[in-house]
Amino acid sequence: MANIKQQKKRNLQNERNRVKNSQAKSSIRTSAKKVMKAVETKDESVLAQIFKNFVKTIDTAAQKGIIKKETAARKKSRLAKKVNAAVASSKTA
Repeated sequence: MANIKQQKKRNLQNERNRVKNSQAKSSIRTSAKKVMKAVETKDESVLAQIFKNFVKTIDTAAQKGIIKKETAARKKSRLAKKVNAAVASSKTA
């Protein structure tokens, strides 16, 4: 542990931010799993709402700098492909 007062304060801030960031990343993973589960059930109304919540979650994290903007775009794009494929297959079936 540091002896300098400012460094002690900085360590507390770093720990607090680490916990917040890990919670945000966890919520991204959780919402992505919910989208994938909805894709499997192929319920369009539920799928649209869950995907919208996922996009909101990931955009917020990217805006706050928790994840990079490119990472957020990649994750959204990959899940959007799966959502669109599920919707298309449910309409043809």
